[in-house]
Amino acid sequence: MFSYRHVFHAGNHADVFKHIVLQQTLLHLRQKETPFFYIDTHAGAGAYALDSEQAKKSGEAKEGVSRLLTADSLPQVVLDYLELVRAINPGGRLSVYPGSPYIAELLLRRQDRLRLFEMHPSDIQALEENVRQWSGIKSIPRPERGKRIIVARKDGFSSLKSLLPPPSRRAVVLIDPSYEVKQDYRQVVETLSDALKRFPTGTYLVWYPVLQRMESRRFAGQLKKVCNREWLHLTFRTASPVPDGTGFVASGMFIINPPWKLKAQLEEALPALVKVLGRDEGAGFTVETGPFEGN
Repeated sequence: MFSYRHVFHAGNHADVFKHIVLQQTLLHLRQKETPFFYIDTHAGAGAYALDSEQAKKSGEAKEGVSRLLTADSLPQVVLDYLELVRAINPGGRLSVYPGSPYIAELLLRRQDRLRLFEMHPSDIQALEENVRQWSGIKSIPRPERGKRIIVARKDGFSSLKSLLPPPSRRAVVLIDPSYEVKQDYRQVVETLSDALKRFPTGTYLVWYPVLQRMESRRFAGQLKKVCNREWLHLTFRTASPVPDGTGFVASGMFIINPPWKLKAQLEEALPALVKVLGRDEGAGFTVETGPFEGN
């Protein structure tokens, strides 16, 4: 259960895709003064040292965020993301990659709240330490951090129930387990179905790997069936699938109640990601919208 460590994959093509979507979603919610919650069901370590032995072993950041940092003529949405990455690497050398919790910490305001869940014994320890150390690039004093950010070693699927609906009736929920076990797919669908009953107007971001396994191929369809709200479904692939089904070259994002400008922004950003991060003619993306209209 605890074999997966995201540090091996930090800054890869899937992280770039996921974090661009997350950043723009959070920026949209910030436009209203009303506070909101950011809830991360599988927070990981929060930030990752790319010069660590684990990160260097895979070298996936070199084919992901590193390529973008040296690219030209990028759309503003991608530049926004790279500005954040550069801000936490002030020396100009890419040594730290921000995970989803760190991105949220940098973008959320004094009145907003972060709730971070993680079960992996090593990652929860790193996440707790990272949260203690984050001073925030913004020069805003945070005496209220103890209530503003809460880290818990709990199962994110079940813990989400107690937070919905949030007091302000505004929230972004990121659900992105490792999917190293097949049950993760089922748990995501069940968790999302329950969450929509408790808090139908929240914004939910579900990340998943696009793989040849049956669970992955059926996943988007299952998400659509439990969702009767507006949704946006995106996939991004960097290469053609390997014939034997191995290799990780694509991922998807399923967004429920997306901000109204998000689709247009991502339709501008995704061609640039394909151009810079694509490895062969199989690179590409898809965009579709709903809601699902069942019988």
